[in-house]
Amino acid sequence: MAEATPEAGAKDSDRIDAGPRGTGTPGYLPIAEHGLIGDLRSAALVGTNGTIDWYCCPRFDAPSVFASILDAERGGSFELAPDVPTRTKQFYFPDTNVLITRFFADDGVGEIQDFMPVVDDSREADRHRLIRRVVCVRGALPFRARVAPRFEYGTAPHTVHAGAGQAVFASASLRLALTSTVPIEIDGPDVWALFKLHEGETAVFTIDQVGGDVAPRFCAVAEAEREFNATVRYWRRWLSQSRYRGRWREMVHRSALTLKLLTYAPTGAIVAAPTTSLPEQIGGERNWDYRYVWIRDAAFCVYAMLRLGFTDEAEAFMGFVTEHVQRAPDGPFGPTGPLQIMYGIDGCRDLPERELPHLEGYRGSAPVRVGNAAVDQLQLDIYGALVDSLYLYDKWGKPISSAHWDSISELVDWVCDHWDQPDEGVWETRGGRKTFLYSRLMCWVAIERAMRLARHRGLPADMVRWGAVRDTIYRRIMSRGWSAERHAFTQYEDSNILDASLLMMPLAKFIAPTDPKWLATLDALGEDLVSDSLVYRYDPQASPDGLQGEEGTFSICSFWYVEALTRAGRLDEARLAFEKMLTYANHLGLYAEEIGHTGEQRGNFPQAFTHLALISAAFNLDRMLG
Repeated sequence: MAEATPEAGAKDSDRIDAGPRGTGTPGYLPIAEHGLIGDLRSAALVGTNGTIDWYCCPRFDAPSVFASILDAERGGSFELAPDVPTRTKQFYFPDTNVLITRFFADDGVGEIQDFMPVVDDSREADRHRLIRRVVCVRGALPFRARVAPRFEYGTAPHTVHAGAGQAVFASASLRLALTSTVPIEIDGPDVWALFKLHEGETAVFTIDQVGGDVAPRFCAVAEAEREFNATVRYWRRWLSQSRYRGRWREMVHRSALTLKLLTYAPTGAIVAAPTTSLPEQIGGERNWDYRYVWIRDAAFCVYAMLRLGFTDEAEAFMGFVTEHVQRAPDGPFGPTGPLQIMYGIDGCRDLPERELPHLEGYRGSAPVRVGNAAVDQLQLDIYGALVDSLYLYDKWGKPISSAHWDSISELVDWVCDHWDQPDEGVWETRGGRKTFLYSRLMCWVAIERAMRLARHRGLPADMVRWGAVRDTIYRRIMSRGWSAERHAFTQYEDSNILDASLLMMPLAKFIAPTDPKWLATLDALGEDLVSDSLVYRYDPQASPDGLQGEEGTFSICSFWYVEALTRAGRLDEARLAFEKMLTYANHLGLYAEEIGHTGEQRGNFPQAFTHLALISAAFNLDRMLG
């Protein structure tokens, strides 16, 4: 298959396809040339060429079934497209997470409607179903399909048995059933189909996890129509709860829908991203597994959801925190205190990192990693993020329980004893612990928000001790975190290095957004770390992070910059920076973790951190503009 690779983020692409995959080395679509579908248990990436090249079943953190985005030859994929040269466009069915990929050819127009029906409750689903409806909307088009699963990240062999419009792929750990309304054929470990549709005709492919009490179930055209309508109703009903009516409604709502897709309904967990090892630099080693619950990311998601009026998601995450996070399972606290920085989506605390050397990585960017060794890092800022989210939930959601307050008090007492330790910091550097200013800042937030909550609710607290430690942290930041030489606050104590995490200082209400020291810092950050509204986290040459290679600008920092400008009253600059950031979204309004030098999306995709920061920046900028 030969492809004309489009520019990153292009809405309209020319494709030339020369037959089934296997005759030559297939390429990789740009990361941005994908849309996301999901069922609140798992998710799949669908390329603008109609190929599903990432899918884990039955959960976000399960081994992949399709992973050609990490290895085009060995990863596995589900190809589906016209068997003639086409141009393509991709969009979401309005106000939903149903993805439509349209194909424009000389003899007709066709589209694929990709979605995963949502089981609208908090238990684990028995049937995990992915539906692909192919429709010819004008003229007539020939189509081809090839379903090539590769189980256990491409390491587990499988058998395939087909008959009567159905094929079952069986590995030792997972069985998937493919049903089709058009004839299918077996080709080794894969299944393929060639078929032609005329105007108004539809073909349906479904993939179901089967086994136990769940048997293969054929999905006729009429059933697919019902499932489509039910899925559309679910997403529209959910989005109707949003209270946002501002200038950037389309982008804010797309971000909200994306955050919802990253929610694991059975536990209320929120994953940082649905992918692993998409590189921060092509050919580099900065490739990480983000399919877990970072306390920091998820807590910030709660803030974004509450701002928009989605209290159920906040309540579900609080349930996850109560059951899995707030207390260590046995005995005294470990070396990182009562909290880990991340957990599995089921609350698992053991997330060993390993490499998959048989996969070449996206465009040769090895290693491919699963698990994450950062789970054992000390990152003190997570305490502030979590306590702040609990404070906001009490303020905008429901009053916290007495058990929640006992846990908060325990966390704050621990912070009072340990806030001045060096740690790995918010960016999870692997270059040794430092006395990061952001960690100090968020320890201050943990204590300050707990004190606010205690005063507001009349809850018991050691206010004298807490207040004394809070004030000590404040004075420490103002003295040893301020560099007279740089005329700015710095990355860590007694240094001259800048860091974009400092943009949270006014956002966390530590310092007035118009304080002269803060405005000087904002100007310094703008000079050193901002490039055309895009913000770098830090300079790895000045502050080595223990990793090789370069990284792009960090999109959450770019939206923090917008919000800092907004709060400083520099509204024209803030609005221009925000509008520029919107141009870096892909054709669907989705963002990866970073943006490269030429505007390409880098890192795991889409990333919760980026989308929650977009929501916050849009909300506050809109409010200030009036």
